[in-house]
Amino acid sequence: MQHIYLTYLKATSATGLFSRTFCWLLLLLFFSQCKEKVKLPPPSPDNGGLFLPGNFQAVVVADSLEGKARHIAVNDNGDVYVKARYGGADSSIIALRDTNNDGRADILKRFGGVGKERGYGTAVRIHKGYIYFSSELLVYRYKLTPGKLVPEGKMEIILTDDHAHGMHEHIAKPLSFDDQGNMYVPFGAPSNACQETNRTPNSPGIYPCPLLEDHAGIWRFSADKLHQTQRDGTKYATGLRSIVAMDWNQADKSLYVLNHGRDDLLRLWAHKYTPWQSAVLPSEEFFKVREGMDGGWPYFYYDQMQKKKVINPEYEGKAALAGKEKDLEQPIFGFPGHWAPNDVLFYTGTQFPERYREGAFVAFHGSTNRAPYPQASYFIGFIPFKNGKPTGEWEVFADGFAGVDPIVNVSDAHYRPMGIAMGPDGSLYIAETEKGKVWRIMYTGEKDTFGEPQLAQMEKRKSLSHLRTPDEVNDNLDKGVVVAGEKIYNTYCGSCHQRNGLGDNSRFPPLANSDWVVGDKNRLIEVVLNGLQGPIEVKGQSYNNVMPQHSFLGNEDIAQVLTYIRQNFGNTASAINADEVNKVRNALHVQNTSTTK
Repeated sequence: MQHIYLTYLKATSATGLFSRTFCWLLLLLFFSQCKEKVKLPPPSPDNGGLFLPGNFQAVVVADSLEGKARHIAVNDNGDVYVKARYGGADSSIIALRDTNNDGRADILKRFGGVGKERGYGTAVRIHKGYIYFSSELLVYRYKLTPGKLVPEGKMEIILTDDHAHGMHEHIAKPLSFDDQGNMYVPFGAPSNACQETNRTPNSPGIYPCPLLEDHAGIWRFSADKLHQTQRDGTKYATGLRSIVAMDWNQADKSLYVLNHGRDDLLRLWAHKYTPWQSAVLPSEEFFKVREGMDGGWPYFYYDQMQKKKVINPEYEGKAALAGKEKDLEQPIFGFPGHWAPNDVLFYTGTQFPERYREGAFVAFHGSTNRAPYPQASYFIGFIPFKNGKPTGEWEVFADGFAGVDPIVNVSDAHYRPMGIAMGPDGSLYIAETEKGKVWRIMYTGEKDTFGEPQLAQMEKRKSLSHLRTPDEVNDNLDKGVVVAGEKIYNTYCGSCHQRNGLGDNSRFPPLANSDWVVGDKNRLIEVVLNGLQGPIEVKGQSYNNVMPQHSFLGNEDIAQVLTYIRQNFGNTASAINADEVNKVRNALHVQNTSTTK
């Protein structure tokens, strides 16, 4: 430091006012850069379990948050706001503050209770001095109080989803804002593929699909008007089955979203799709959203290997759809199937190397329904952008969340990345849903020397089973399965309840030690024959999703699969035979359409 000051005095005495000014500016630049680096806290051991490109490091901001975590937002002063996965009377938002600059939150407060809510449909964003967040059916906001961690004003209701919701698929309410005072909110499709009987094998699709009128799209609203409903908004885009990841890109003033593709190609159309095709298709589509665009749901899906729209099996032979794919919006990028992209952020900071500027970070939450192949994704990806267009292939930016490879069951994964936010200094914050952990990722190297050598180690991770395209034979987890009922379970049940019977801890309940499984035989048989929808409670946790009917299975097949689940996963209940299934089937007047017994 003394050497720099003496150099400054020598230069200014010899060269006059201009040189003194120039040197002073150089000193200011030098000290500002030093100050920025000093502010970065030391990383956690092993980066909190994450694999990152060279010279990136991570510190664990918070661990094991009660209520766990979904989306995340960071205020201009560095305060972190986490949307709890499971809300409560006073814990919908978890506010975190680091007062000693060690990177870890030492103050934690909760606010914004909206009653008992499921965590599936959550968002939190900071916009023009307000913190906006959502439950499944409502969008709320508070005015942030400068200097205060918790807002002091009253909670306001911005939007209410007033549709009838006994049970609703894809009910998430992510949020995004443009710079013209508008707020964008998706209304997901209450269906997998608009079938006459939802999620039922060989059931045809309804044409035209009536759900497109007020669902399966994005609506634009005023960001400041209170007590709006969907009727107060404008339909901005349609043909989008389920949107959870959404961001407004300031570089080209456009909305970008990632669409979750449909499920169950194998379970619903076993004579048309192989297990491998069902595992990798259809694509998770990355769209630049233009007003009035049509993404194609439910009539078409995107095949990332053929790089084209393909008609869904429910709509094959519909003459009215011939050639319609030419009018549909094509994705700017097609990711492999069932990767569950649940947040996206366009990076506008300056802390990271220049190649990350304007690019998109995507949180891939991880698949649940790739059986009989390993589950996939569970990482933070990056797509380089320039002038509003991707410039290359997707990259692995942060990995190691799952902690295991292969990931056979969702519950095997230690963490599942969900929310992404950028801090005021350009750090990247990541929240995950399983244990409520939050990381802050920082760049500590020389930005000018960052390049391919630092990225090479991350490229190698694409060979791991949770990131590579699975080998159709060698990666099939059903090789050698001979136990009666097990293969039926893996085909029709394992995609939701998982191969270990533990469910996914969010949408699909566990079968292990569940009274629904080991209790009344007739009730269990009835659930399989008729399906189940509406709220239920399993082992103290609420669930509200679709259990599709499986009456298409023969009595013997149902008996075998129910016996399998009653005598596995730690269950020790008695067997079920085909006569017992037939008796319940006749009492319910459910036709047996199976070609087996």
